[in-house]
Amino acid sequence: MRARRRQSGLREVRLVVPDARAAITRERIAAQVARLTPVAEREALDWIEGVSEFDETR
Repeated sequence: MRARRRQSGLREVRLVVPDARAAITRERIAAQVARLTPVAEREALDWIEGVSEFDETR
């Protein structure tokens, strides 16, 4: 399967992310959300929109 994908120009990439089902992860996310301010949230959303390759303004 990997050989076929490589021949097709594809490459396997593995991502390691926090397990959202784990209690500690949910607690950390909840703490971060609780600290959000409207200004910080707007800045983050503006940045995401600015770097998005799917932004319609491009």
